[in-house]
Amino acid sequence: MSGTAQAAETSPAYDLLLAGGTVIDPASGRQETADVAVYDGRVAAIGPGLTGRALWRVDCRGAMITPGLIDFHVHIFAEVTTLGAPAEAACLQRGVTTAVDAGSAGCWTFAAFARHVARQVPLGVYCFLNVAATGILDIRLGENRVLDHLLVDDAVALAARHPDLIKGFKVRLGEQMVGNSCRPVLERARAMGDAAGLPLMLHIGETPEPLPEILHYLRPGDVVSHCYTGNRHGILQDGALLDAVRAARDAGVLYDSAHGSSHFSYAVARRAIEAGFLPDTISSDNSLRNWRGPVHDLPTTMAKFVALGVPFLDVLERVTWRPAQLLGLAGEGYGRLQPGGPADLTVLRWTEEPYLLRDSTGEVLQAPRLEPLYTVRAGHLVPCVPWRGVAA
Repeated sequence: MSGTAQAAETSPAYDLLLAGGTVIDPASGRQETADVAVYDGRVAAIGPGLTGRALWRVDCRGAMITPGLIDFHVHIFAEVTTLGAPAEAACLQRGVTTAVDAGSAGCWTFAAFARHVARQVPLGVYCFLNVAATGILDIRLGENRVLDHLLVDDAVALAARHPDLIKGFKVRLGEQMVGNSCRPVLERARAMGDAAGLPLMLHIGETPEPLPEILHYLRPGDVVSHCYTGNRHGILQDGALLDAVRAARDAGVLYDSAHGSSHFSYAVARRAIEAGFLPDTISSDNSLRNWRGPVHDLPTTMAKFVALGVPFLDVLERVTWRPAQLLGLAGEGYGRLQPGGPADLTVLRWTEEPYLLRDSTGEVLQAPRLEPLYTVRAGHLVPCVPWRGVAA
């Protein structure tokens, strides 16, 4: 039976053997029925019918074995920000091996984030530091309305001290967060990114200025988050993709889906996909506001893209290999499956029955759902918890 784990009775050759699943690795193009053996936190071997006993053996027939899922946009600063979901339950126990917190912490709260989240939970954790020193304490506060809270020198110095955790700067640009204009906030954010040599991640939708004016501030490697938002000043105008959006991509600007409670519209996604405009990364924007719906988790977000007609391999690449490259982790072997690489893996299967998959506008698709069975992080097997939703 798929997903059953059993302990070995004699001295093992491996710590863990994932047996008989469909191994899928977009980075190498591998797609085959095979076993994956794990020893001492690394992938020891990949191939059909691997011999040698394992301390734990998991029957993966009928399931897929993929590189560990990387969620490029989450909020997991629990008990400090009102957005913060518990990292293990929201991410690790739902198939995610690496998560990037998008701006929950700022200069004044980063030390607590590093101690209590990044260095404590058994999950790969990184962050985009909020340009506001407060970070996001509550989404109702509008952290960028006080320009003096954008401490350029402090943020740059902090990023220099913690290159292992801080991968860029997050700036929320909705009118509620910045007031009557994005420009003063963008100018300070740009100064941070340029001085630190790190990318910006921009929250768009309901901005005071139209998106083309905002894109003018971006550089190659910067990230536009919530790219399929149905809110005002998104990537479409009169149903067509803005020329400035495509030009920015051609110049090296990246786009991330970041579903969230109010930033993912099936209608916008359909138009963009029809125009050949897929996101560079697919992320959930999982938080305490939405982890029981409409987002739920990263595998559910992946299933929505497949339901919209995006090939599964393209979806999987955008939650494994591509974010690993953007985070500078690909050189260490993350985001792919290969012998000798880190044993960060996810075991997934498609549900047989359809589910009601909602976007942020209330539109519903009835489609199969991806269900994570196990997460393997640094060689440790973690059973996944049940989905936090209801069937169709």
